[in-house]
Amino acid sequence: MMRSFLMLAHTLNLTIAVKELGSTRQTLRRHIMALEEQMGVTLFVVEDRRYHLTEAGRAALPEARELVSRGKYWVRGQSYHTGGLSRLAHHETNGWSFYQQHQPISNIWDADSPLLREATVAWARSGGWLEDRGMAKIRPHVLVYRDSPSGWICVELGEESFYSRWWGWRDARSAIGRPLGEFPGGEDFAQMLEQPFREIQASRGVRLDEVVTRLPREKGGKPVPVAYQRLLLGGRFPDGSFALIAVVDRSEKIGIAGLDQSVLEAMPPDATTSFEASACNI
Repeated sequence: MMRSFLMLAHTLNLTIAVKELGSTRQTLRRHIMALEEQMGVTLFVVEDRRYHLTEAGRAALPEARELVSRGKYWVRGQSYHTGGLSRLAHHETNGWSFYQQHQPISNIWDADSPLLREATVAWARSGGWLEDRGMAKIRPHVLVYRDSPSGWICVELGEESFYSRWWGWRDARSAIGRPLGEFPGGEDFAQMLEQPFREIQASRGVRLDEVVTRLPREKGGKPVPVAYQRLLLGGRFPDGSFALIAVVDRSEKIGIAGLDQSVLEAMPPDATTSFEASACNI
C-alpha cells in the first residue's frame, strides 16, 4: 500500500503509476482507499482528471519514503538500532561499503576531538548564527549546506576542514555550489543518507554520527579506507534561513557495532584536521 502511495505521489498519474508498479488501476485505488481509511485522512484529490496531493498527503510523504527505504534495508539486516541508535550498512558487489551509526551526544565531550567540542560550544553560544563572532574560530573547519529543490547544496567549505584535507583544496573548493555527491546504492540508499540532514532541519538541533567507508583522494583514484565523526548542527544564515553546519573529524576509535579497529590502521595518517583547542576551559 505504501509503495502505491509513493508511486502515485511521484507521478500524480494513475496510468503511469500502475505501469511503473506492474499493478492494476483497481489494486492501486484499493490501496489508496485502505490507507486513507486507516489514517483517517484524504491523501489525494482529483481535479480535471489529475491527482493532487492534499496537505495531509504532503505531510505523510517524507515519513512514507523513509519507512519504505528503511524497510528494504531492515529486511536485509543492514538497518537496525543498537542501544536505541540507528545503524546503517550498505555493500556493493565491487567491494565498496558504507557504514553509518548514530552516536550519543556525550561522545562529543568524551572523545579526543577538541574540534567537535569547541564547535558545539561555539554553536550554542552563537545561537547557531553563522556570522556571529563566536563562530569565527571554527568557520575554517566546517561545511555549510543549504536545502534546495536539487537537494542539499554545499555553499561553504572551510579551507581547514577534513574534506579539504582529504580531497585537496582545489578539488574541495570545486564542490561548492554542487549538490551532495551521489553515492552508489540507488534511491533508497540516498533516502537513508539524507535522513540525518532532514532530522536536523526539523529539530534545529545537534546530531553526531560515525561513518566508515572507502573514498578516493583524487578524481579517478583508488578508494581508500576512511573513518570519521560527523557533527551536524542546525544553524542560521544572516536572514534567518536554515543553514546545515557539518563538522567532521577523524575517528580515533571505531564506535560502529560489528566493526573492528583495523580501518584506522589502513587510513592515511595525514587524513586529519589541524584544529588547536582554546586555552580556556570549555
